[in-house]
Amino acid sequence: MADMFDFGPQARLVARIAERITDEQLAAPTPCPEYAVRNVLGHVLGLSHAFDRAAHKDFVPELDRDPGSTLPDIGPGWRADLPKALATLADAWRDPAAWEGMTRAGGIDLPGEVAGLVALDELVVHGWDLARATGQEYAPDEASLRAAEALLTPVEGGDGDDSGFFGTPVPVADDAPLLDRVIGLSGRDPRWAARS
Repeated sequence: MADMFDFGPQARLVARIAERITDEQLAAPTPCPEYAVRNVLGHVLGLSHAFDRAAHKDFVPELDRDPGSTLPDIGPGWRADLPKALATLADAWRDPAAWEGMTRAGGIDLPGEVAGLVALDELVVHGWDLARATGQEYAPDEASLRAAEALLTPVEGGDGDDSGFFGTPVPVADDAPLLDRVIGLSGRDPRWAARS
């Protein structure tokens, strides 16, 4: 059976960060190029729905598209919708069957175990994006960070492509905090700060 990870702590953390975001911060830049805070929130809402369906192996055409094909955004009900979607996502991945067999997300077929790790990594990295962009503290649980690190770490003896899973890794000291190492592996600079 595949290793399972509990999305609950990370989903709740992202929900708390989103709850503290003011309307004035929605247009603020984020470490995610081309995305303002509102776009990252829209992306998190969309991926929550898509990976919930992936966990259930229930493919909905409107969710089965490349996430980079359109600029995500939020609607007027996002403050109520996002915490519900995150809680539903966490619940879906508590089912051992979600981690087994093949599934589909973002127009890509992949093993359930990989889909689960991708979804959890997305919550870890985009939670950091939102926290950093809005000046909030961010402390994911260690299990979520370790899962993200395992997904993002290049395989030794791979094909020589150093572009990383989501972008070219940013060098970070070996003794840097685990969160900084994960963020560097995601292609982001852990030192990124919002301009005041």
